[in-house]
Amino acid sequence: MTIDPRFTEKNKKLLQLIDEIPKNKQYSDIQDAKGNQYVDLVQEGGGVLGIALVGYTYILEKAGIRFMSLAGTSAGAINTMMMASLGEIQDKKSEKILEILSNKDLSEFMDGAKFIPKVVKRLLGKSNPSLLWKLWYGFRIFKILMKRLGINPGDEFEKWVSSVLAENGIKTLDDLYILRAKLPIDLKNTDTGKPVEMEPKLAIITSDITTNTKTVFPYMASLYWDEPLKVSPAKLVRASMSIPYFFEPFEIQNIPNAGKDNQTLWKDNAGYAGPVPPTVKFVDGGMLSNFPINVFHRKDGSVPRMPTFGVRLSTYRKTYNETNSLMGISSSMISTMRQIHDYDFLLKNPDYKKLICSINADKDPRFHWLDFNMSRELQIELFNLGAERAVQFLKDFNWKEYKALRKGK
Repeated sequence: MTIDPRFTEKNKKLLQLIDEIPKNKQYSDIQDAKGNQYVDLVQEGGGVLGIALVGYTYILEKAGIRFMSLAGTSAGAINTMMMASLGEIQDKKSEKILEILSNKDLSEFMDGAKFIPKVVKRLLGKSNPSLLWKLWYGFRIFKILMKRLGINPGDEFEKWVSSVLAENGIKTLDDLYILRAKLPIDLKNTDTGKPVEMEPKLAIITSDITTNTKTVFPYMASLYWDEPLKVSPAKLVRASMSIPYFFEPFEIQNIPNAGKDNQTLWKDNAGYAGPVPPTVKFVDGGMLSNFPINVFHRKDGSVPRMPTFGVRLSTYRKTYNETNSLMGISSSMISTMRQIHDYDFLLKNPDYKKLICSINADKDPRFHWLDFNMSRELQIELFNLGAERAVQFLKDFNWKEYKALRKGK
């Protein structure tokens, strides 16, 4: 496999942005023997807009930044798992991810009835289908939803993630844990000059709609599998990106301790005290926490040794919603459910806004989060947008000022 050169050497915009990356700037107190600086990273969900996340991480890696703990939801979970699995912690990963994207037709993820890709393409296009066309295909889609609860099985996506991870030696969660345990050489705190021990964490967010649980994988994997270490990490990502109705809910059968009440694991980790269900269904993690920026937050009030950077695909409440129609109020309710938990955390911890890069890809009319038919040219533009926002974020971020802000809280 090779990288489409339009992503890299033929990408004049990207080459210009790389030249603009600040030189010899401090972003963290944690550094390895090669001078790489370490941060934690949280990535927001947003369907196909997730291509912009790769542009963001590409620039940060060019700036000498590497990622210790990783978290994400939906599209953010995809890039999170790739960043966690395609090499050791100190390795660059974004170029590998670009290579993988260069060799994948995203429309293949629409693996339902043959007419589905054409319908999605037409609905997202500029043409206005006739009422008869809408009624006919609306009826066909309704029949599929009544039977399968989603118009695409999602099998092709899971197979793709599984094959990518397997090609890089990751077939099970155990493989992933072993890889993540390999810490960079000679990690030290540049503020104290002393060596440090780190614990790289991983958090994939999904929504268990059977027990009404915000599930954090792999931390809570033992609730759902008898032998979680043997589970493919691709299943965690598949659970997180189960866009309601667009993909079938992800289902796990033969749940351990099914039928038993008041199981300690469930009460302690999920706050659920009822009978354990035999089968659990998951939908997109974004239904509960699309931007889980709080996942690595320390409540002891201490000044962090390294920041938790966050990257958002959507715009942070810059306007109000239209709520005078059925579609408008439905969209607004879903948006509120997806974001309010994360907004609440940011309201209580405003210093985190200094750590967040907003790509705002949802406000660009060229891009739609469900456009799995997106042309390669638009994919490159989306990648460039993420890279552009990342460069500006690196220019604006001031690590010493942020530490002083945290110290003064």
